[in-house]
This record gives sequence, C-alpha cells and structure tokens, in this order.
Amino acid sequence: MRPKLRPPDGLKDDDSGDHDQNEENSTQKDGEKEKSERDKSQSSSKRKAVVPGPAEHPLQYNYTFWYSRRTPGRPTSSQSYEQNIKQIGTFASVEQFWRFYSHMVRPGDLTGHSDFHLFKEGIKPMWEDDANKNGGKWIIRLRKGLASRCWENLILAMLGEQFMVGEEICGAVVSVRFQEDIISIWNKTASDQATTARIRDTLRRVLNLPPNTIMEYKTHTDSIKMPGRLGPQRLLFHNLWKTRLNVP
Repeated sequence: MRPKLRPPDGLKDDDSGDHDQNEENSTQKDGEKEKSERDKSQSSSKRKAVVPGPAEHPLQYNYTFWYSRRTPGRPTSSQSYEQNIKQIGTFASVEQFWRFYSHMVRPGDLTGHSDFHLFKEGIKPMWEDDANKNGGKWIIRLRKGLASRCWENLILAMLGEQFMVGEEICGAVVSVRFQEDIISIWNKTASDQATTARIRDTLRRVLNLPPNTIMEYKTHTDSIKMPGRLGPQRLLFHNLWKTRLNVP
C-alpha cells in the first residue's frame, strides 16, 4: 500500500542540484547550466502535456493541486508567498484526480497554518495572477471538524462543472487555522454580480449549508490592499459574521 502524501515532507523543492563543484571549470559549469535550463524547460512542457489515459474519463479542464504552509504572524510578501507554495501535481481525468486525492492528507488532519489549493492548470493560487487579479472569492468560515467533508464536496462540484458559470471558476482553497478552518472558491470577474450570485447559490447547495450560514465575498483587489484585514463589506457587518458554520 502506498504511503499517504504528507506535506511538507512529501513535497520537495525542485532545486536539488549541487552548487559546490569547485573542481569544474567555467565552461563545464556553463554547459551544465544550459543543460539544467533545458531540463527545466522540458520538465515544464511535460507538466503542461498532462492528458487523460486510455479509457479514462476526461475533465473539462486540467487542474493542479498545490500546498502551502507558513509561520503565523510573519509578514508575507507576494514573492515569499510564491516561493512557499509547492505544486503537488496536475491531472486531466477523474481517475488521475483520485490517484492524487486518495494519497493526500485530509484537511482535518493537517496542523498549523496550512493550505491546500486546487486551481485550473496554468493559474497560480495568487491574487496577482492574470486570471485572478480582476476576480474575487466566496469565503466560508468553519468550526473545527468540518473542513475535510466540505473541501471534498466543494472540489468534486468544481471538477464536475456544477457551478455552470462557463470559464469563471479559477480554483478553490481550504485553509487550516488554529481556531477555525476556511474554504473559498475563486472566480475571474468580481464585478459580474449575476455570476457571483450563481456561485454563491451553488455553493450553498453542494455544501448543504443551513439557510442562516454567513458567506463573505471579497475581491482580490481588497485582499491586495488590506491583506489579513477586514474589508469594507465585512467590517460593516462584522458583528453579524461572528458565527461560524456549525452543522451536524
């Protein structure tokens, strides 16, 4: 039986080369550098060429799993955040998804300040990505113990194209924190109120949320301006939004 993928130990940096080869002359080093760049380029091409296997059931889009973990309270710049997110793998079919997912730790078993991200291939889970910069996200705060079930229901609905909003969906995130967990789904166009409303309603349905569940929509522009702070809408209704989702 294959062991479960347990980040961060199960996720290694791509850069594993030895930079201490003092006995090599400069020509050899230049040759190795060029070969390394070619290898990286070929590796990148191979990742982008993920296709369904024979007799597999293709998804409408390819998706990539990512993982990140950081120390709470430490300021995070865009550059350090990008360096901290680790790509787990890309899949193009239902069967490939389950091969990844069945060997990943469930969100409820993660510790500390950890995040799983599932985004369409080619879209990084960052506010500044071209596909995300004009968009936003629906946010639901969960009491402890609910993240694993809600995350699975959310990503299955996303992969199954249940949101019915064309190419608007960018990806989803589950964030494990000390006192609560957070799930969110990102879309491309924050100004499209009809689309964001449909995503909200579908999210309520696929997660079987109680009617009084509080949901917050936050644009990525607000997130960039005020990272980790209350946006204007949330600040206005802060007292109403203190209750976390609490379902059986």
